[in-house]
Amino acid sequence: MSRTTLRDAFDPACPIRNVLSRISDKWSLLVLYTLSLTDGPVRFGELRRQIPDISQKMMTVTLRTLEEDGFVNRKSYPEVPPRVEYTLTDRAKTLFPHIQSLIGWAKDNMPAIIKERQTNLNNQR
Repeated sequence: MSRTTLRDAFDPACPIRNVLSRISDKWSLLVLYTLSLTDGPVRFGELRRQIPDISQKMMTVTLRTLEEDGFVNRKSYPEVPPRVEYTLTDRAKTLFPHIQSLIGWAKDNMPAIIKERQTNLNNQR
């Protein structure tokens, strides 16, 4: 990475900051990953069941953000009760090789990270 690229990363208009701040929050990658596990559309309630610790409000906010950025398609049906389905966009699908790499890295390194956390906690006492 050049010094110019690094310097640009500190600029609020930088693509690194701009894009990563939207997909690296607590829920976005998990929602994207969950949507990737199915071939077809997923209803809101099913997403909530698959991610049980997310609140309805945070699921709504996360899905809206992902929709605004073109990662998720939302389709609403005029039914009672309303039915809303979500699918990944082609843009989101191009992100998945990178997400899969990150998931693999996390799985490979999690035991060492947990051990390091425990060591550091014990040293602080």
